[in-house]
Amino acid sequence: MSLLPQLLSRSEAWLWGKPISAARIREQPSDFCVEEILGFEPDGEGEHVFVLIQKTGENTEWVARQLAKFTGTNPRDIGYAGKKDRHAITQQWFSFKHPIKAPPIRWSLFETSTIKVLQHTRHGRKLKTGVLQGNRFELLLRNVTEPLALVERFKAIQKAGVPNYFGEQRFGQAYGNITQGEALLAGVLKERQSHKRGLYISALRSALFNQIVSERILQHRWETVQIGDVLMLPSSQSCFVVEQGMSDMAARLAAGELSHTAPMWGAGELMTQGVAADFEKSIVSEWQAWADALETLGLRQERRRARLMPEFAELNQVTESQFRVTFSLPAGSFATSVLRELCLVENSQQVELAE
Repeated sequence: MSLLPQLLSRSEAWLWGKPISAARIREQPSDFCVEEILGFEPDGEGEHVFVLIQKTGENTEWVARQLAKFTGTNPRDIGYAGKKDRHAITQQWFSFKHPIKAPPIRWSLFETSTIKVLQHTRHGRKLKTGVLQGNRFELLLRNVTEPLALVERFKAIQKAGVPNYFGEQRFGQAYGNITQGEALLAGVLKERQSHKRGLYISALRSALFNQIVSERILQHRWETVQIGDVLMLPSSQSCFVVEQGMSDMAARLAAGELSHTAPMWGAGELMTQGVAADFEKSIVSEWQAWADALETLGLRQERRRARLMPEFAELNQVTESQFRVTFSLPAGSFATSVLRELCLVENSQQVELAE
């Protein structure tokens, strides 16, 4: 039996209740700008060319194919750290193998009205998926209602962060990835493409994570710490179990030095202990069919932080009803989760990937 109707009947909790303000986003690509933070500098040497591309209204895979065609590279050998939104202006790095003594590439021949080459250099290794520190976002909010409430809500986000929910992009249009994931687990769907298979399975794990984080808020466990909880140091992403005598954990949690975590479900014992483990098990029991199936796929229990703290966050009023918001997020986090906490968003375009 499908658990999707049960999922659709719920809404992830807000930290301070449903936002009062509303806004419209993505009326045009320049309303949603994303700049990739690679986290390292290409060393300028080696047989791989790194090229920083600004694309407007184009998705990552399409640009990668165009780059492969232009450079004569096998599409599978084009590297990039992550996928970016189509309905946006995004800057991201791509890589491909190119002989050091080969003639210089005339990048002006590759550029179009929607593709611009901002920088190119060399590096010793291919750019691989996941090798990314984060992303910087610059978003324009249009038709903002209750602007004073928006400003106050933003101040709260700066201080306390937002729930680190997986965004709607992870679940696909009309929750299609959940539907496919259930079909996959039931043996109805035989997906041969590994990346699609991984996407569907990840959607189910992500939905379980969101439910546990949401219940932590609803049950007033967001700012409290108990023996057996698993906290994370965001700077290093290292986790530890709260033990007797750790009296300063709540204060450090409130200061943003630590974050609660929630499980990314898989085989093995939960890292939480005692009452904290019982809490997580009680939530997952409502989705036991998914949890049991996920444990059979070779996935291991992992932890993901529950609180997301946007960095370098600013909110500036452009006109009476327009605001520009900027912030940086670590890789794997969703700008839509920040916007969701800030205001009720009307999206003019279909959202794609924004991790």
